[in-house]
Amino acid sequence: MDILSSFFLLIHITSLVLLSGFSDGTDLLSSTQSVSDGRSLVSKSGIFELGFFSPGSSNNRYLGIWYKNIPVPTVVWVANRGEPINDSSGLLMINSTGDLVLLSQSNGVVWSSNLKKEARNPIVQLLDSGNLVIRDERDGNSETFLWQSFDYPTDTILPGMKIGWDLKTGHERQLSAWKSSDDPTPGDFTMGVALYNFPDTFAWKGSKKHFRSDGLRYSGARESRSSPFQYSFPSMFELNFVWNETEVYNIFYVKNKSVMARSILNQTTYQSEFYIWNEETSTWMLNWYMPRDICDTYGYCGAYGKCDNTESPPCECLRGFKPKSPLYWAQGCERNKPIDCQNGDGFIKFDGLKLPDTTRSWVNKSMNLKECRDKCLQNCSCMAFANTDIRGGGSGCAIWLGDLIDITQLKSSGQDLYIRMSSSETGTKYESIKVKITVPIAIFIVAGLSLLSYYICRSHAKVKGTNNEGQEEEGMELQTFDIAVIAKATNDFSNDNKLGEGGFGSVYRGNLLDGQEIAVKRLSRSSRQGLNEFKTEVKLIAKLQHRNLVKLLGCCICGEEKMLVYEYMPNKSLDFFIFDKTRSKLLDWPIRFHIICGVVRGLLYLHQDSRLRIVHRDLKSSNVLLDSVMNPKISDFGLARTFGGDQTEGNTSRVVGTYGYMAPEYAFDGQFSLKSDVFSFGILVLEIITGKRNRGFYQPNHGYNLTGHAWTLWKEGRPLDLIDSFLQESCAPSEVLRCIHIALLCVQQNPDDRPYVCSVALMLGGENPFSQPKEPGFFMEKKTLETNSSAIKLESPATNDISISVLEGR
Repeated sequence: MDILSSFFLLIHITSLVLLSGFSDGTDLLSSTQSVSDGRSLVSKSGIFELGFFSPGSSNNRYLGIWYKNIPVPTVVWVANRGEPINDSSGLLMINSTGDLVLLSQSNGVVWSSNLKKEARNPIVQLLDSGNLVIRDERDGNSETFLWQSFDYPTDTILPGMKIGWDLKTGHERQLSAWKSSDDPTPGDFTMGVALYNFPDTFAWKGSKKHFRSDGLRYSGARESRSSPFQYSFPSMFELNFVWNETEVYNIFYVKNKSVMARSILNQTTYQSEFYIWNEETSTWMLNWYMPRDICDTYGYCGAYGKCDNTESPPCECLRGFKPKSPLYWAQGCERNKPIDCQNGDGFIKFDGLKLPDTTRSWVNKSMNLKECRDKCLQNCSCMAFANTDIRGGGSGCAIWLGDLIDITQLKSSGQDLYIRMSSSETGTKYESIKVKITVPIAIFIVAGLSLLSYYICRSHAKVKGTNNEGQEEEGMELQTFDIAVIAKATNDFSNDNKLGEGGFGSVYRGNLLDGQEIAVKRLSRSSRQGLNEFKTEVKLIAKLQHRNLVKLLGCCICGEEKMLVYEYMPNKSLDFFIFDKTRSKLLDWPIRFHIICGVVRGLLYLHQDSRLRIVHRDLKSSNVLLDSVMNPKISDFGLARTFGGDQTEGNTSRVVGTYGYMAPEYAFDGQFSLKSDVFSFGILVLEIITGKRNRGFYQPNHGYNLTGHAWTLWKEGRPLDLIDSFLQESCAPSEVLRCIHIALLCVQQNPDDRPYVCSVALMLGGENPFSQPKEPGFFMEKKTLETNSSAIKLESPATNDISISVLEGR
């Protein structure tokens, strides 16, 4: 036996004797005690535990800290990330100089706290915050630590932990993701504060910048989204960015101390994810994540490009700039007119922005905004300036030396940025005077026209107030809006506010005077949705209250104008994401499964739990809207039909809907039922899984549509080949397989074979086996389909909404 092994054995035997006075549950470890495999150190209130563990299927042993009082194994800190112990000989002890050391019989010292100075009477303590600390027992100040694990984070941020720099010592606190769930070795996904003159917080994939958050706090940052699980991020947590002479760091606190929260770096999804513990479900609930949309991708729109996730496409050039390549936004934008530093330039103010990358920046915290402007003008390399601190009216000066990269348009909390422009772009004195004269005149004219429209519409309302239409409006107990209010909210229905256009009209984004965001569905006068369909949609949605149905706020009827006012869905519709190669990567499998389950809950309410049974008749990806945290909400009830009592089906001579989602019995025979909605849901699930449209699907090996392709793979025993390649890393194969199975049951040819939505909900949430699917509807080669489709007349081929008439031979 070598000397090291003899020494280790002696230490191990001695420690076992000393451990007789060391019981499980204490939060203190003195120099006469140690922690070995099978023993642990527990924080005072029992929240956290320190000991040895093996992650996942690995046999390696690590010293770590985890939550003790929850059933889900959750490690928050690892000491020997890159030096695993491959047997059960691990021993943690305090050596003669006060250092905390981790020993193994085969490798000797595998980890040490490496104290900067010797501790004479050291004590190791695991705090209720999850922080492992070393302090001197003779020091009367219990908050003075010789060493703490919070200074050496792994992949997790806990409340009160700093991520950033100690400027006095030069020590950096940086996160790095686990390489995999079985291996806590640092991966290539890291996050920390970049020490530029104006500090920035970055996440890196290797050496490449992945996303950036320029701090809360001193400049604009993307708003935190509220949680889909009842928790609101801004109301429950406080985030701070501290920047002074000694430190620069990010930190967060939990306002309610009873809430357990943590943030991690996920190597699989390359996201920073914020979780809270849900006692009711005994699970960690995802509350917030970054990047959340395409605009969080670093430099997505290139230099001088501005990203806005509410627009499509999301990139546009800043005013005064034009795209270098309209087809490739990463190349950014260039100036319309070159600046002329020697002959005098000016500045244009842009508001509501996340400030650009500060890699090349200069800062003076004592300057005011005017001094900052003068400083920028003196330097021909200065392209922009802004306040460093926007609180209390703004103070400090930051200037950007070079191209402006990674700019995002924010809804709120954004900052003003002053960008250098040619004097011809900023305007002359004459133009300034002209603006001062023309703006009040324009305002006067617009106000006059708005008042005129208001009184005209009020007159119409009085004339119609005695007929049934007016009575039905009042009987609906729904807010009615004046057209002048809607016009002002939507900037007079400008194209800049248009969200989209369908078969029945256009949808506009708007802001009411109280700041509430709305979506206005303005029916076109030539729309096939007449007054009856309009009344149907109003009557139905006004009485529907469910978290997975879009909320109707009110309506507007003024002469020929008919409008519906909905809650605004910031993430648009499902098809906006899943059918786009770039945006689809923002929806990993957990989010997609969450959307599938949400749609089922909404359908279950319509079919079973609402006062009347409601058949939607037009369920499709574009009619599934997404709120700020990707909660799905079924929308567009213009084609819906109600059933009373035990009725479950009906017939119509006017078949309307969207080709590719309609059940065969509805498309050809005009027979609609609860099962026709189930068919549409099955198509939707297949589209969510594959990222492909059912209509227009192409597979080089055969001429089947998406449904036929899925059925073919199912029969061949290869259903998982359907999965979008991007999803393979984030999905649970058994969960995806279950969804494919359910989808194929939903799209069966015979409606009697299809399950009801209540059964679908049980199948999604359970693990019991269920019946094998039969051949789906519309399962045929494309040539055959095209031949049969000669009997189908598309009355409105320019839109997704079509009317189908069945033609019979004489």
